[in-house]
Amino acid sequence: MTYGTLYGVGVGPGAPDLLTRRAIKVLRRADVIVLPRSSYYGESVAWKTVRTVARKPEEQEHLFLTFPMKRDPTRHKEAWDKAFAKIGPRLERGLSVAFATEGDPSLYSTFIYLQREAPIRWPGIRVMVIPGVSSVAAVPAVTGIPLADGLERVAIIPAGYGVTDLVDVLNRFDTTILMKIGSEMENIFEALRITGLTDKATYVSRATMPQQRMVGNIREMTPERGDCFAMIIVSRKERSGVLAGDVSPGKLLEKADA
Repeated sequence: MTYGTLYGVGVGPGAPDLLTRRAIKVLRRADVIVLPRSSYYGESVAWKTVRTVARKPEEQEHLFLTFPMKRDPTRHKEAWDKAFAKIGPRLERGLSVAFATEGDPSLYSTFIYLQREAPIRWPGIRVMVIPGVSSVAAVPAVTGIPLADGLERVAIIPAGYGVTDLVDVLNRFDTTILMKIGSEMENIFEALRITGLTDKATYVSRATMPQQRMVGNIREMTPERGDCFAMIIVSRKERSGVLAGDVSPGKLLEKADA
């Protein structure tokens, strides 16, 4: 059987003008755009981003699928069984299906499970990944805090699944990105206090979206539950970006004048 092509399309962090040209091309050509949402009554953030480039409903199917933001494996399996029942027949009819995912399809994306399962369920299917601007790139852009330079190391932590090792991570890495914060705000605040990095942390919610919120001094925050689009970036900035040699300010100026 010849199937339609399955695309995982990264639509970026929320600002429509951060859609890549390749993503726009695929979304406009696809027969079906799959749009994940967290509840039957909630809006799809991916749809808010792509609706300006999608074709009209009479020309292109817009398929909304619900994936509850829960840790319960049973709920996830139930959601995916329903998703496969919807996506499969369309691929079997030879239709191209673009699964629109927030950020990048390869970083904490709903699409990853579909990408793994597709070749098993539909042998020989063509799966293509269209990268997008991730929140890991968007947050440094809006805060003005670079992720890493030279010898610096970066850690990306899905905090909502537990932060029992966060003190160790904060001590070992130059920059730490805390994603999917959920109910762990209080524990994150305590880890920052223990490591003395509270003043090095910046909170950002919904980066690049109209509802963007940024707190440069998180001491002003209460340990409220973070929304699913909230991140904290902790930047120690104790290493130099110069890879080798004398990195004292005087020597750097000498090199610049040489």
